[in-house]
Amino acid sequence: MPTRVLRTDGTLPEGAEKRRAVEEMFDRVAPDYDRVNRVISLGRDHAWRTRTVEALGLAPDGRVLDLACGTGDLSRDARSVGYAPIGIDISAGMLDAATAPGPLVRGDGAALPFSSASFDGVLCGFALRNFVALATVFAEVGRVLRRGGRFAALDAAVPTNAILRAGNTIWFRGAVPLLGRLLARDADAYRYLPKSTAYLPDADRLQIVLGDAGFVDVGRVTMMGGSVQLLTGTRA
Repeated sequence: MPTRVLRTDGTLPEGAEKRRAVEEMFDRVAPDYDRVNRVISLGRDHAWRTRTVEALGLAPDGRVLDLACGTGDLSRDARSVGYAPIGIDISAGMLDAATAPGPLVRGDGAALPFSSASFDGVLCGFALRNFVALATVFAEVGRVLRRGGRFAALDAAVPTNAILRAGNTIWFRGAVPLLGRLLARDADAYRYLPKSTAYLPDADRLQIVLGDAGFVDVGRVTMMGGSVQLLTGTRA
């Protein structure tokens, strides 16, 4: 029986239960993922990814890991500016649906199957909240990056402004689950995704956790009225 991505009481899973639930969820939503994402992001996802890739600021031909690559959107954007991407994801369904331009590896962000200092940059798109142990993942990202390598992670956020936060709630807690029921094969996934921002530390703590993993020049900017955040850092 599949592991529920939301428990029967509506709460979020933790630990090994979360890992199984998230993997199985992404296996199920993979065929619809790109199409639904374009709708729920109001078509802004490409602009967000472009800004994320630009934040790496690497030399041409830089070797880049696309962490939790999904169907390969960030890998394609990285290749378009001359980087050499490698994608990794825990979901076999996502990798089967991927159209990434580089090699794809199935694996866990908490135990990356790559040598130390083997990448110039690491990208991550809307996946930080899906990891079980964020500090462990950041440490692994730091391990596989060379000194001076760059990390750029895009994810959801909750606006601090009360009016914008209300709009965020209406869209992501109201409209997105409804769209999930209409457009996707797994409506529960689109109930989970808005709730999953609760997994993320607040803005200050998120930057501290990245800094504790060996990163400097840690920064965070928001987009779409504070509903999307971009976390960046340089490997010390």
